[in-house]
Amino acid sequence: MEKLPLHGMVSIAFTVDRVVDLTTLAVGSNPAGMQDSPVAVPYLKDYDAVQSNDPSSWPLRFDLTNWGLLGAYDGTRRIGGAVLAYDTPGLDLLSQEHDALLWDLRVTPDHRGRGVGTALFAAVESWARRRECHRLLVETQDSNPRACRFYAARGCTLVRITRGAYVDFPAETQLLWAKSLTEG
Repeated sequence: MEKLPLHGMVSIAFTVDRVVDLTTLAVGSNPAGMQDSPVAVPYLKDYDAVQSNDPSSWPLRFDLTNWGLLGAYDGTRRIGGAVLAYDTPGLDLLSQEHDALLWDLRVTPDHRGRGVGTALFAAVESWARRRECHRLLVETQDSNPRACRFYAARGCTLVRITRGAYVDFPAETQLLWAKSLTEG
């Protein structure tokens, strides 16, 4: 976790030009047929720009004792990373024992769509299994259909849809995904 500032230097920003059509989702399913629709005015979404949300603020908000940081590099250049948590009191999404949470996955814009996220996700699963976690949880939003398709393609199942979960973004809907780590 001492390299968290390097993780924060990788941009997590993306353009929201489409949103998930929530009527095409069902809890308990892997929505391979998920649909999306265009937004009237595309905008830039940057989670790090939200106050107290960037990686440098996490040690001030959470006990990172049971967190892990994975990095992806192209030579010496950091091009991506993933942050995971398990057994962390006060982290609401970790309500069940033996769950791990993929807190943050990011890849530099020039390396997106080139397999870096897939490699990181495989490393995330391995990290969680080594800690005897039974399930991997991932939070996304309806404003990120690309991420939703990414997690669905990796075998995640939609377990919860929560409208109004974000005070700062009332129009966004939280989508919680899970993948069993004990099968196969």
